[in-house]
Amino acid sequence: MACQNTVSGPPPEMIARPETGSVALNYIFSSCRNKLNASREIEPVELPNCHLIKGIEAGSEDIDILPNGLIFISSGLKYPGVKSFAPDKPGEILLMDLNEKNPKARELRISRGFDLASFNPHGISTYIDNDDSVYLFVVNHPHQKSTVEVFTFVEDDNSLKHLKTIKHDLLPSVNDILAVGPDRFYATNDHYFFDSVLMFLEMFLGLTWSNVVYYSPTEVKEVAGGFYSANGINMSPDEKYIYIADLLDHNIHIMEKHANWNLTQVKVLQLDTLIDNLFIDHSTGDIWAGCHPSGMKVFFYDPENPPGSEVLRIQNILSEKPLVSRVYAENGSVLQGSSVAAMHDGKLLIGTVFHKALYCEL
Repeated sequence: MACQNTVSGPPPEMIARPETGSVALNYIFSSCRNKLNASREIEPVELPNCHLIKGIEAGSEDIDILPNGLIFISSGLKYPGVKSFAPDKPGEILLMDLNEKNPKARELRISRGFDLASFNPHGISTYIDNDDSVYLFVVNHPHQKSTVEVFTFVEDDNSLKHLKTIKHDLLPSVNDILAVGPDRFYATNDHYFFDSVLMFLEMFLGLTWSNVVYYSPTEVKEVAGGFYSANGINMSPDEKYIYIADLLDHNIHIMEKHANWNLTQVKVLQLDTLIDNLFIDHSTGDIWAGCHPSGMKVFFYDPENPPGSEVLRIQNILSEKPLVSRVYAENGSVLQGSSVAAMHDGKLLIGTVFHKALYCEL
């Protein structure tokens, strides 16, 4: 998290004299509250034909869907400063099949040799190769570190075969991932540090050191920077543009992707909520965003006043006037801390950082 941009910072007159230090501190706290939407309340928006997905009780932080209707869900994230309802249970990858009449979430078995005890999955992304092999990229935080795990999906027995673990100095605090090949990806670092104390300091000082990195076996480089907290990342159906959510700046950056994998900014869509993961409906090009109405409630959890959930649908984002619709919103009585919304063939799944998941037929 980051709460105040040190490039702008408090007005100079606030910090010119020692006796104005308290004024500067109040300015920082005020800026921090604004970044977290501390006082924002939302009007509820209900959806018909919805029910909670049985078996998901400790999060469904990210969701990806294959063209054939198979769904991958990351569950059980333990993240510094965030609530967990299963702190001693390893994370898992769940599978659902939207072709079933009553889809259920089932845990995917992972091949031997992979350290399941420390599995702590975060963002995920799938890639289908020319031979129809399905690769699943998973951001993992074993022992409070950041790695990227690469698996192949074995559909015959609903299992994952672990291929490799990727670590790199330019991937210190990975949040989300976008696979663009069987061995290459874009990744967002939501912080410069992953140590919980340093993350808090980074947040308090408002350091805009969050970035996006491109990784391949032959080249690793930063391709975008200066974010408060780069979070969800995804790509347009024509693969020309990359979309990046900055959680604490309440916006989505639209970046043009070049042949050398570099990115250049095209525009920024400013919103009024904390945008987490982004999902692309490939049939329409629409962006579905899982959002946090109030970040304060997520990071300072109170069971008597839980964090709410919000889903946005963004149409024609490249146009001069994109259409932004609030599809779902509620105060946490049903779903706490929505982080992703994924649409497939009229069926919407809404996942959360640490809570349950909702399935709706629209």
